[in-house]
Amino acid sequence: MQLFYNTSISKNDTSFTFDKIESRHIIKVLRKKEGDLIKITNGNGLLFLATITLASDKHCTVKILDIEFKEKIRKYNIHIAIAPTKNNDRMEWFLEKCTEIGIDEITPLLCEHSERKVIKPERFEKIILTAAKQSLQFHLPKLNPFTKFSKFIKQEQVGLKCIAHCEKSAKEAFQETVVKNKEITILIGPEGDFSLNEIEQALQHSYIAVSLGQSRLRTETAGIVACHTVALMNA
Repeated sequence: MQLFYNTSISKNDTSFTFDKIESRHIIKVLRKKEGDLIKITNGNGLLFLATITLASDKHCTVKILDIEFKEKIRKYNIHIAIAPTKNNDRMEWFLEKCTEIGIDEITPLLCEHSERKVIKPERFEKIILTAAKQSLQFHLPKLNPFTKFSKFIKQEQVGLKCIAHCEKSAKEAFQETVVKNKEITILIGPEGDFSLNEIEQALQHSYIAVSLGQSRLRTETAGIVACHTVALMNA
């Protein structure tokens, strides 16, 4: 099944016109024509069955035939707050793989040791969207703004709160802290790790220090391991 995404489509629409970029993809690349059926989601659980009424590569228009609400398959909720890597490709790999595995919310974190201090949220959104389409997901993960660690740590988070760091202080095994079918937030630091000050701030705000294993992991690998561990513990 091919799945098309557009966050602008709503349950009240009877027809819809794609923008120029998506129209060209549908008509020129996929060679869809008038009368063809396609499936569209708005990323909020709605699945639209539609037929193409105008096969234009500049403004492809469809008629909505049916609307179905798709409940989330996962009963848990995972929020990963992570320091973007200096190499953009590695951060994009994290976004892609965690979207495929199943993630609900992502917050790029600006930390004391961060090597990357500027991001392109539009590019991140595109990577997430492409991965969601490929993995046929009807609920798009939420990408939050680039946030300073000191600000994020003061925000209220529901459920279990963890910080993964590399210091040799006491830590719990992450897989042993995960509670099935619950909300979880985990902080993943930059290549230089969280500062001692940041770790202390997290502990003061009721975050649990956790280990993701015996090996020292790259930032993006740690994020993917955390995401997969939660998925596995909820399987």
